[in-house]
Amino acid sequence: MAGFVSHFTNRLDAKGRVSIPAPFRAVLARDGFEGLYCIASPHTAAVDAGGNELLGEIQARLDAFSKLSPDHDALAVALFGASETPKIDSDGRMMISDLVREQTGVTDQVTFAGLGYKFQIWQPERFREYRAEASKRALAMLSGQIAPVQLPGDPA
Repeated sequence: MAGFVSHFTNRLDAKGRVSIPAPFRAVLARDGFEGLYCIASPHTAAVDAGGNELLGEIQARLDAFSKLSPDHDALAVALFGASETPKIDSDGRMMISDLVREQTGVTDQVTFAGLGYKFQIWQPERFREYRAEASKRALAMLSGQIAPVQLPGDPA
């Protein structure tokens, strides 16, 4: 397995910690990132999480902008300045922070959803709703009914 795949739902413990799925921890270990990088998703009510590969994708986006420019600085603040790097304890648990709670609405359960180079942290019901819509959109894109979204900075 090369990246983060599948989805898992786990309960928070009494201290507000949740176990990161073992397959996701294995990907992070292979990636060599100490801990976990987390940032509010700019597209959904989820938190994007991962390691060096996620950071590399973010840096590639930033590299499209001239350093010391207002656009670069705004993007850097949004993607690096508003992020956090929670530690993973020896039992594979992370503390659910205010960032995660505010962005996702997580209370007692967390869904971890793999997206290959990153995973997302979701409130379980919101993930089920999003997954249903994403599946419809993916089928429409694959069948040619709609075009994929072109993001600024993406190659044409």
